[in-house]
Amino acid sequence: MTQDLVSQKVKSVSGRLSVPSGEPALAVVLFAILALIPVVAGGYIVYVLPQYMIFGVLALSLGLLWGYVGILSFGQAAFFAVGAYVTGIVMGADFGINPVYLAVLAATGAGCLVAAIAGYFLFSAGVRATYFVLVTLALSIMAEQIAVSQSQITGGWNGMYVNRPELPFGPIGSLSLGGDYVMYYVVLPLVALAYFIVRWLMAARFGKVLVGVRENEDRMIALGFGVPFYKTAAFALSGAVAGFAGALYALHSSFVSPSLGGVLFSTEVVVWVAIGGRLSLLGALVGGIIVASLSNYLSAVAPDTWQLMLGVLFIIVIVFFKRGLAGAVSDGVRLLTAQRGQTNE
Repeated sequence: MTQDLVSQKVKSVSGRLSVPSGEPALAVVLFAILALIPVVAGGYIVYVLPQYMIFGVLALSLGLLWGYVGILSFGQAAFFAVGAYVTGIVMGADFGINPVYLAVLAATGAGCLVAAIAGYFLFSAGVRATYFVLVTLALSIMAEQIAVSQSQITGGWNGMYVNRPELPFGPIGSLSLGGDYVMYYVVLPLVALAYFIVRWLMAARFGKVLVGVRENEDRMIALGFGVPFYKTAAFALSGAVAGFAGALYALHSSFVSPSLGGVLFSTEVVVWVAIGGRLSLLGALVGGIIVASLSNYLSAVAPDTWQLMLGVLFIIVIVFFKRGLAGAVSDGVRLLTAQRGQTNE
């Protein structure tokens, strides 16, 4: 009976989700287009686009938390930096074997663990809304300061260098990630995998419960759900995705700096998701890719005013497209469908 009530609640709010049914198909089209880009373009774009896709995964980590649970976090950069630094530390250790797979798993687990510990204490204490945002801001500040102060491990402001490794495939051989084209086609499927795993989890019962928590937390408590547990699990999942993105970033860029865990970068992630659309996982992913690439372009052509331009864009989207670009596209599709239906009648 409880599950039926949750399902009814989810159905009542499903219309607010950006592209609930067609989003996976759109995602397949997007990844197919991304797969073709190196075929028609080369040079710098092949090098830098994987970085934007990785930022898209970071935005995805906030999208699942903000969009499905209604929790705004300014701490995603902290988990991202944890994943990046753990990757660098593991890759620099002498295990006698190639530790690249261990590094990615450790980075994902570290991001998950830090988020789970923070979430457990925060949600068990009933911390909500503004207070939660302040605590996550503190997490980003702490992450940056720890990276600076522990210079014997992290390199401090000089950063940490991570050599691009080879991917071992046992007796088959190995694949060097030194080339940009190889790195591109390694990052792309991993980004797609991250998206579809998160999408699957959010479409399952777990995601439906999170939507119920977002819409009416008190009712979910009254129905007998352990809301603190579900919030902590969602926060841990978000931290794991951000840590995974951090691992990919370290392997791709070959450099990790303290600013990756700072408040400014965390704020950028919030802007990416708000512009892309927090109620759509694909919108958050695309928002990270587009806005990050736009920021890079604007900083090159207008180094003194690019942040102002991005801020104006953010305000315009928030004022006129409250559900982000994904919501605007969804509304446009529904309007066109309705008009065609009326014309056929």
